[in-house]
Amino acid sequence: MKELVEVIAKALVDHPDEVVVTEKQDGKDIKIELHVAPSDMGKVIGKQGRIAKAIRAVVKAASSKDDLYVDVDII
Repeated sequence: MKELVEVIAKALVDHPDEVVVTEKQDGKDIKIELHVAPSDMGKVIGKQGRIAKAIRAVVKAASSKDDLYVDVDII
């Protein structure tokens, strides 16, 4: 899941070298934290959070086949 979020985020931002994704797993729960440059925050969140919701939806769909719960936080 970490790689999926990283690929999506790097495609969206102007400074892909500043994208950092961390993943913490606790059983079937996975918490993914996405760190981007402050100037790229708007690009990752999008208008009214649409891009952030889309990222979460893609990750949720990818994790459902493995019966996992994934929480994506943009920091």
